[in-house]
Amino acid sequence: MSRATQRNVVAEKSVAARKRAATKARGVAEKSVVIGQSAERQSQPIQKPRLRYTGALSALTPDERASLVRRTIGTDSLVRDRTEEIIRRVRGDGDRALREMAVEFDGVALDALEVPRLVRQRALAEIDPVLRSALEHAAWNITLFHSAAPPRPVEIQTEPGVTVGRRPDPLRRVGIYSPGGQAAYASSVLMAGIPAKVARVSEIVLCSPPQKDGYPAKVVLAACEIAGVDRVFALGGAGAIAAMAYGTESVPRVDRIVGPGNAYVAEAKIQVSRDVGIDSPAGPSELLVICDGDADVETIAREVIAQAEHDVNACVVVVALDDETASAITDAIGRLGGLADIARSALTQRGGVLSAGSIAEAVEFAAEFAPEHLLLAVKDADSMLPDIRNAGCVFVGEQSSVVFGDYITGGNHVLPTGGLARSYSGLGPLDFLRWTSYQKVTRAAARRLSSDTAVLANAEGLPAHAAAALGWSEQC
Repeated sequence: MSRATQRNVVAEKSVAARKRAATKARGVAEKSVVIGQSAERQSQPIQKPRLRYTGALSALTPDERASLVRRTIGTDSLVRDRTEEIIRRVRGDGDRALREMAVEFDGVALDALEVPRLVRQRALAEIDPVLRSALEHAAWNITLFHSAAPPRPVEIQTEPGVTVGRRPDPLRRVGIYSPGGQAAYASSVLMAGIPAKVARVSEIVLCSPPQKDGYPAKVVLAACEIAGVDRVFALGGAGAIAAMAYGTESVPRVDRIVGPGNAYVAEAKIQVSRDVGIDSPAGPSELLVICDGDADVETIAREVIAQAEHDVNACVVVVALDDETASAITDAIGRLGGLADIARSALTQRGGVLSAGSIAEAVEFAAEFAPEHLLLAVKDADSMLPDIRNAGCVFVGEQSSVVFGDYITGGNHVLPTGGLARSYSGLGPLDFLRWTSYQKVTRAAARRLSSDTAVLANAEGLPAHAAAALGWSEQC
C-alpha cells in the first residue's frame, strides 16, 4: 500500500471515528447535511416551527376552523383594477398592447409574438438528456392514464319513436398558460397539453412569458414539443390571458383557457370567464395529511415542507390520530431545518399540525376541508380510501408521495384548491370537449307526446307551448 493510500485510509478512519463519537454523544439527536462541506453529519438542535394551528382538532375555535375551511384568498382591489385595465388594452390595441407589455413587464422587445417551430425543436434537442428523459417518462404515464377511459357517445330510446342521444365533441381550439417568472413549470405544460391532445382538440395554443432572448424558457419549449402543442407565443401575465380569450392580429381566440399562474393570471381568467371557458379557479397549493402512529414522522415532515415551498399562501395541515404523533411531526419539521423563506411563511400563516381522536373525526374534517392533495399515511390506507370524499387527489399510503403526483405518476396535478374540490375535479380530457345533445321523435310519437306536453305547458302558464304540442296532435 502506498503512503498516499495509507494517509487516505487513516483519514477515512479518523472521519468515521469522529462520526461515531459524535453520534454517541448526541444519543438520538438528528443529523443534517452541511451544504458545501463533506457528507459528515452534524448535530442540529430541534427548533419548533411556528405553526398557525396546533393542538386537538376538536379544540379549534369556530373562527379557526372556519379560516381553515374557507381558504379562498380574496383578490386585492389593485390586482383586480390593474387586470381589468390590461384586458381592456389588449382588447382595444391587440398586438401593439402585447408588445408594449412585454417591454413594460418582461423587459423584452419582441421581434415576433409567436415562437417559430424550429426554435422549439432546437430547445428539445439542446436540453439536458437526463431532463428530457424524465419529461418523456412523465409524458408517457400522463398519456397512458388520460387515454384509459375515453368518453363515449350515448343514444337510447326512452319510449317507442323517441330517441335521445349525447355525443362528445372535442373543442376546436384551447389555450394553455405556462408560468415563466420565478419558475418555469414544464410539468404543467405536460399536464394540460397531453389531456387536450388525448381529447383530440384541433389546435392547442400556449402562452408563456419571454426570457431575455425573447422566447419562453427552453424547458417549457421542450415540453411543448413533447406534449404536441401546436402554437406557442412569448406572452405572459394577464395580457396573455386576454389575448387568448379575445384574439388579436397574431393570437387566435380559443374556446377554453387552462393552466396556473400568479394573482394577475388567476384574476384575468375569472374576468374573461364570461366570454370563454376556464378550468377551476386556481389558488395556492394545499396539502392535508392524515397519519397514525405507524407513519414515519420525517416522511410526513418532508411532504409538509415540499408543498409549503410552493407559495407563502400555501395551506399545509397534518391531522395525526394521537397527540404523541402530532408532537413528533412538529419536532421533525423543526429538525429538518433549512426552511426556505417561502415555506416558513406558509407554515406560519396557514400551516398546522393537529390531533384527532379517531379516524372518523379525521375523515369528517377532510370532507369539510376539501383539500387539493390528501395524503393517507395510515397503516391500512386502502381500506380508508372508499370513505374519502372532496379531495382533488388522494395519495394512498405514506410512500405515495404527493411530489410523485406533481410530476410523474400520470395523474394530473392541475387540481381544485380553496375547498373547490367539493364540486370540481382535476384536469382531464373531459375538460377539453363539450357534449352535443340531440333528440329524434317520429310522427307517431309526436302525436302520443302532444297531450301530456300540453298539460305540463299549461300548468306552467305557457299556452303557446301547449298549442305547439297540440298542433302535432292535429297534424299526425
